[in-house]
Amino acid sequence: MSARKLSEEWLHLGLGATAEPQSPFDGMEWYARYAERHETDGAEGRLVSQFRFSANWDVWEMHPEGAEVVICTDGAMSLIQEVDGAEVRTTISRGEYVINPPGVWHTADVAGEVEAIFITAGKDTQHRPR
Repeated sequence: MSARKLSEEWLHLGLGATAEPQSPFDGMEWYARYAERHETDGAEGRLVSQFRFSANWDVWEMHPEGAEVVICTDGAMSLIQEVDGAEVRTTISRGEYVINPPGVWHTADVAGEVEAIFITAGKDTQHRPR
């Protein structure tokens, strides 16, 4: 057993309570390869990732197959969910989390540098410009 850094090697939680480290992220095509590797887990598979960022997101995203948990580990961020055509903004800081329900479009704004862990039902995730 060896320690790993979640910011460098994300984790897949799969069927049968499995946990598999993933290859390092190397660009957007990484997600397609991830989906192919774990397609048999269907909607039950979860990607656990950690990001550090300092700019507002330039896209909206939506996970139709399951909820996403966003845990702020450093700094503060405002998660914006589109609910019934209105934007609902929730600000979280270190140690707090929000849940993006299945099928809800969401994005984020930040003030300064933020780090967060995402536990995502990634199957069929969609994006659109902000």
